[in-house]
Amino acid sequence: QVQLVESGGGLVQAGGSLRLSCAASGRTFDIYRMGWFRQAPGKEREFVSAITSSDGRTNYADSVKGRFTISRDGAKNTVYLQMNSLKPEDMAVYYCAAKRFGTREYDYWGQGTQVTVSS
Repeated sequence: QVQLVESGGGLVQAGGSLRLSCAASGRTFDIYRMGWFRQAPGKEREFVSAITSSDGRTNYADSVKGRFTISRDGAKNTVYLQMNSLKPEDMAVYYCAAKRFGTREYDYWGQGTQVTVSS
């Protein structure tokens, strides 16, 4: 019903920047909120940021506030995560997720994109 494809991951030096993209297709009109999550080896998956599709309201994890910015392009059904001042602690697989209207959980997930931060 909804497909999510992430892109933009790669290797970056500490202090550098990277922009992740998530393109949604299918029944995109059902999407209420889109978010980014990440999971590092040996750690639980954690919330990074989210944005409401209708009004652009945003939310950030404390660990990335002031460094990461989430944005959206409604016409393209795409969300972005601009990551600045990257730290080794940011190294993880980043996943895009979408929540439908009327559901509690995020319903759709992308395949993930690897972000590697070298020091």
